[in-house]
Amino acid sequence: MEVLYRAHATASGGGRDEGRSATDDGKIDVRLSVPTEMGGTGGDGTNPEQLFAAGYAACYLGALRLVSGKAGAPVGPDTRVTAGVGFGKNTRGEGFNLDVTLRVSDHGLNQATIDDLIQKAHQVCPYSNATRGNVNVDLSAE
Repeated sequence: MEVLYRAHATASGGGRDEGRSATDDGKIDVRLSVPTEMGGTGGDGTNPEQLFAAGYAACYLGALRLVSGKAGAPVGPDTRVTAGVGFGKNTRGEGFNLDVTLRVSDHGLNQATIDDLIQKAHQVCPYSNATRGNVNVDLSAE
């Protein structure tokens, strides 16, 4: 693969537990906290799952705009992608896994068209390609 861009971020302190994560260019610098649902204090910080959800939603929306434009059926300007990232113990009993839901809304297309396009976007999106076969991703359009 020819790398066109590489992002760099560093986690410090307690990592996901009251640590920090920041990019080398300073554009992101966030406090991290473990959610109460995961046994943490909740804290004022974000968590890796929220950051992953934000990145995946943005990336997938870009892929959807790309494939819908190429198909001659562009999604509307108000199209939104909401990503949900679940965290839990894996079925092997050791370690953890993620699962993802991607919901497309306000797209302005008929259901058959958007259903086809969300599958095509899933083949193009780098996040989808990185998780394929390893993370369950549930796609839908409203």
